[in-house]
Amino acid sequence: MTEAPSGTLAARINDALPQTQCTRCGYPDCNGYAEAIAADDAAINQCPPGGAEGIGRLSSLTGRPAIALDPQFGIEAPRLMAVIDETWCIGCTLCLDACPTDAILGIHKRMHTVIEAHCTGCELCIPVCPVDCISLEVETPGLSGWDAWSSAQADHSRQRYESHKVRRPAREEAAAKLAQDASANAPNAKVDADADADARKRSVVEAAMARARAAAAARKP
Repeated sequence: MTEAPSGTLAARINDALPQTQCTRCGYPDCNGYAEAIAADDAAINQCPPGGAEGIGRLSSLTGRPAIALDPQFGIEAPRLMAVIDETWCIGCTLCLDACPTDAILGIHKRMHTVIEAHCTGCELCIPVCPVDCISLEVETPGLSGWDAWSSAQADHSRQRYESHKVRRPAREEAAAKLAQDASANAPNAKVDADADADARKRSVVEAAMARARAAAAARKP
């Protein structure tokens, strides 16, 4: 979705959002939520990362009364930081695609790590991890909403997200071209790809089973 022209109500609303791109508001990104508010299609109390102060900012911009955060979208809480357990990471790269600010660094079949300065605590990497090796740690104990965030961090996150949107199609196109070239140049490329997929599935299952065994052992008296 293209951002609204500078100076429009939607653009001003977007500027007032924390830019975590967490989708908890029910929209694909902060800009989508801003557009919906401007069109009167969404309420101003759907952004947990912004919290009560964020609702106040949106109230001032839209002229709507400030109301409590709608709990169906979450609660205001301290900012979180994603942490990857390197001993369990299998290098599946699924979290790389899920992260809206490219805060995770890694390559296929190699351990990944989180670049703390880029992580917004959006939580989008959690559900895609097949071995549950990503956890969330409280980064700002006692502080929530805009008290746990800043305009500078929001600007940084927004820039990272815009770059992510540009880079992702290019990465997907490059990957598709490599696969096409490999298929054209190597008759057994599909067989190799299928074998790699099977190996990846096995590694996921094996890692999950090992994790379950370790958890069971830890529970024994």
